[in-house]
Amino acid sequence: MKTFQYKSKNQQGRAVAGAIDAETEADAVSELRRRGLTVTSIGSRRGGSSAGKTGSTKFKTKQKAFASLGKGGRIRSTDLAVMSRQMATMVASGIPILEALEVLSEQNENPKLGSVLQEVAADVRGGRDLSQAVGKHPKVFNNIFVNMVNAGEASGQLDIVLSRLADYMEEAETLKGEVKSAMTYPVVSLGLVTMISIFLLVFIIPQFQEMFTSMRVELPKLTKMLLSLSQSLRSSLLYWIGGIALFSLMMWAILQTEKGKRTRDMLYLKMPIFGPLFVKVSISRFSRTFSTLISSGVPILGALEIVQQTTGNRLYSEAIAVASESVRGGDTLGEPMARTGMFPPMVTRMIGIGEKSGALEQLLEKIADFYDQQVRSTLKSLTSLIEPILITVIGVVVGGMVMAIFMPIFSLIGNLNK
Repeated sequence: MKTFQYKSKNQQGRAVAGAIDAETEADAVSELRRRGLTVTSIGSRRGGSSAGKTGSTKFKTKQKAFASLGKGGRIRSTDLAVMSRQMATMVASGIPILEALEVLSEQNENPKLGSVLQEVAADVRGGRDLSQAVGKHPKVFNNIFVNMVNAGEASGQLDIVLSRLADYMEEAETLKGEVKSAMTYPVVSLGLVTMISIFLLVFIIPQFQEMFTSMRVELPKLTKMLLSLSQSLRSSLLYWIGGIALFSLMMWAILQTEKGKRTRDMLYLKMPIFGPLFVKVSISRFSRTFSTLISSGVPILGALEIVQQTTGNRLYSEAIAVASESVRGGDTLGEPMARTGMFPPMVTRMIGIGEKSGALEQLLEKIADFYDQQVRSTLKSLTSLIEPILITVIGVVVGGMVMAIFMPIFSLIGNLNK
């Protein structure tokens, strides 16, 4: 039997260090977990490292089965989701936190994330909590990540919390990708139509203008308008470019102000076609984040403060802040949310029922699932609606130009036949 030195956290989040006798390091970790301790580092007294190597050797073969999606220098949510799930698996298997961090830092396919994990491991080795160590990298680990890890350490359920984090990030990334894909299609299509129209007006239409002049026929009004637009665009192309650049710069400067950002978010919610979609996305994000935080042990007021920063819309952030102040004053959450007018009655009533029944996180998760489904249904409907609209716009623009060009030619042919 060997003696192992260990460092751990109890269920109250306090540091506990000592020695334990066991046949193997795995047996020692299992016994400590049975006592309700979360092991941060362990090693034999005979010169073993503070993070033993037994579990590392066993797990490295398993670790290769995981695939990190990030290969460049940028850390994406998918990278963090994969890392969180890997770490949850290791911690649940009894591998100490420090050793898990070392394994992940060595074998992570994203070099930047691997470097950050090395710094986190160094801080944990120096005696810091995992939540304190990741909190030193706010550009990589946001408030949701840090607070959930902190709650997991305090409750002794770090593996469960890390698994929930991975689920949350994967769901959020999937929804974000679907919305982004649906929004990209019309923007790119309209951009291409605009570029093609400008090309025709600047380079193609002027060649027909010379031909029309030599034909000496009365031009239709549509053709005159097209030639006039082409002439105006060619003669003042630099002014157009400068005006667009100046307007873009002014809009960018306005959007850097708090008032400009708030106005932009308000316009998003009131857009005729996409407004309802943005509303559903904001409610879904609020419900999913709030549910994940509460189920991980984060207090309601702390969770509300974090959720304010993740809705993606300032109007919803302000509404949550108002509700948070009411909760701080002793009120329930559902009623002040209803008074803001930003949340549908179904949402506020389900939250009220959840508060009374003690099942708030479960009902919030049901709300998030419902609105995720609504978002996907809306995206499908929008895609079906946008396609004919774009085809109509392209037909009117391109067809109008073609008609304006060929109408004088048809008129000339008709005169010759007479």
